[in-house]
Amino acid sequence: MQLQAFVALLSLLGVANATHERHARLGKRQNAGAVVGSSSSSSGAPTTSFVSAASTSNSPVPTTPVGTTIPPLANITSGMATPSTVPVSATYSAGSTPLISGAPVLPTPFVFQAANWPAQDQIAPTNSAEVSQWMQELNGFNIPNITPTADGTCVGDPAAASQAASRGWWTCGGFTRATDITACPNKLTWGVSFDDGPGFYSMELLNYLASKKLTSTFFVIGSRIVERPQVLVEEYMAGHEIAVHTWSHRPLTMLTTAQVVAELGWARKAIKDVIGVTPTLMRPPFGDIDDRVRAISLAMGMVPVIWTRTGTGATFDTNDWKVPGGMVTGPQSFATFEAILGNATMLNTGFVVLEHDLYPQTVDLAIGYTLPAAMNFTPTLTLDSIGHCNGIPSTNLYRESNKNTSFPYANSTSGDTSVPSGSGGQGSTTTTSGALSNAMMPISMVVASLLAAGGSLLM
Repeated sequence: MQLQAFVALLSLLGVANATHERHARLGKRQNAGAVVGSSSSSSGAPTTSFVSAASTSNSPVPTTPVGTTIPPLANITSGMATPSTVPVSATYSAGSTPLISGAPVLPTPFVFQAANWPAQDQIAPTNSAEVSQWMQELNGFNIPNITPTADGTCVGDPAAASQAASRGWWTCGGFTRATDITACPNKLTWGVSFDDGPGFYSMELLNYLASKKLTSTFFVIGSRIVERPQVLVEEYMAGHEIAVHTWSHRPLTMLTTAQVVAELGWARKAIKDVIGVTPTLMRPPFGDIDDRVRAISLAMGMVPVIWTRTGTGATFDTNDWKVPGGMVTGPQSFATFEAILGNATMLNTGFVVLEHDLYPQTVDLAIGYTLPAAMNFTPTLTLDSIGHCNGIPSTNLYRESNKNTSFPYANSTSGDTSVPSGSGGQGSTTTTSGALSNAMMPISMVVASLLAAGGSLLM
């Protein structure tokens, strides 16, 4: 299916060490340029301060979780003692069968050889044979000729910020397209996700999710995957959804087209080398996406996923990533989450929240506070992974098990032999442009309608 047709149909049915440093640098830059009365998300998008529609009594959580090793909320700060890590709890051998019907068995255990990969936490180079092959996936697509931004922030590039609407730039103004997933379609449903892992503390989170019978979507970074491949295997084999979050966690709008391809491609390759499948979902670091980055992502067979943004401009970002950098405290991050839950009750759809599993602080906040608060919230919330809450069959979240001939888009010109046929696109002569709105435009409702009709574009 051509990209033009995809957009038309949907319209009719209608973000490790370097990562830590990048978060800290970006946050300080945003705070320096923030407007009084506003706050800044991890993406750089200016956001309106939350006004909670529900009191904190709607989500009763003890100051110190009983019977756990989670510290008191007030002690979750940048200077907190580093806890011990939880070892991998299960060992899956090569040939083990995953829970995804039709997915290949687990490959031979991954062994990292630095010479075969880009430098970790550095923008992936574009002069490799792999990137040359991945560039061919763009053949047949019209990638908008949008000049890269200076640094992916509004403050850093006011000229680009003034063109945010025409660029479809989420970072400055929250502009989305119908191809973006920004929510769950059903009211009071939280699409749970965690970014930037696999981390040293991800296993603790996985054990907690298992104890509560919860599933999540993990947006993983290539540089972290090659460090902790077995954690990724655990996430996948436990039934959690795995999606791409680039190689080095840079704002994608600041990169050249070839660099964007390299960042997505190397992360995608790391995932496939470890668990044997190729994700069809991605999340741009910091939510930094525009029409050029969207077109590249879609051409490479990945649907962008961002967190929810209200019509008043408030983003559903817990700011947990700011705690390790000392920009906010644990109590401040949790207060933000409680406000998010209150605001979620006023939405006609469900919602997606930004959280992370890379640092001990963010994992402690999730296990001890945000997840329990959501599970004890009134009115009752449904916690689900993002693909599942959108009605996307688990088989369609990976190319190797995807039976849909329309997605990813057919592209026989792809020169990447590691990518199954039908991963790129043909013949499109238009960009992913369309009607814009500052309000949230969830693809969720569109996808749900398509699924209900029995002819899903993502099935």
